[in-house]
Amino acid sequence: MTVLVAGATGFVGRHLVPALVERGEEVVAMTRDASTYDPPEGVSVVEGDLNDRESLQGIFEGVDVAYYLVHSMGESEDFMAHDRVTARNFVSAAREGDPSRVVYLSGLGGERVTLSDHLKSRREVEYILGTGPYDLTVLRAAIVVGGDSASFRMVRQLSERLPLMITPRWVGTDCQPIAIDDVVAYLVGVLDAPETAGKTFEIGGPDVLTYGEMVIRTGDLLGKQSTMIPVPVLTPKLSAYWVDLVTDVPKEVAHPLILGLKTRTVVEDDRIRSLVPIELTSFDDAVRRAIA
Repeated sequence: MTVLVAGATGFVGRHLVPALVERGEEVVAMTRDASTYDPPEGVSVVEGDLNDRESLQGIFEGVDVAYYLVHSMGESEDFMAHDRVTARNFVSAAREGDPSRVVYLSGLGGERVTLSDHLKSRREVEYILGTGPYDLTVLRAAIVVGGDSASFRMVRQLSERLPLMITPRWVGTDCQPIAIDDVVAYLVGVLDAPETAGKTFEIGGPDVLTYGEMVIRTGDLLGKQSTMIPVPVLTPKLSAYWVDLVTDVPKEVAHPLILGLKTRTVVEDDRIRSLVPIELTSFDDAVRRAIA
């Protein structure tokens, strides 16, 4: 089976591509500049820019399944408009080929009007991808714990650098983080579960924690002790500027993520567990692997 990975050079893509190769798939990694990507052995590389529809001509030729692991945070000030364009160009290019399936990694969160722009954009991309000539499988995840994850990097650096934190109310919001290894296991596992075609699923690890608990537990595993003092008047928007001073996560990425932390991101529908049974990684073990 020929599998195209859009977003192969990103955090999740760099973990997914080797897993697909190990599974025995013929993997095609899509990147804007092939000269900057050193693919695993056996992986073909094709150049294509999702911002440029002309560059995508023929990119789906011979492709059976495609993964869409793309977002525009950090690349565009108006990332929602950018996400909209790239998703539409992807669908347009797919119409020229014959993929039977597309798998999209989206964001976990309710269907409420209180969703942040980051999560609203993920929902809009789901809708656009769903208009394509294939079966779309959507996996929604909250924070993905891994060494190169921007959201986890914020958690780690806060726990490393601030023994005392004046925090906003969002530190008490529930979240269900998931290890990158488990995300990859689900992304690969849906290929063996035809029942997942054309459906949307929520994925998460075995632990439900508040953001504050994640920071404190990460600090404990790093040998750093942190104390938090929540302040009701400190809004997510104000705390985004505070995070700029403490972490090296680019503000174009950090701010949309932080503004989404007021949304509870916990799995409400665990149907995927029976269709793709995997042994989930605890938060502590996921952190140990990430900091190793």
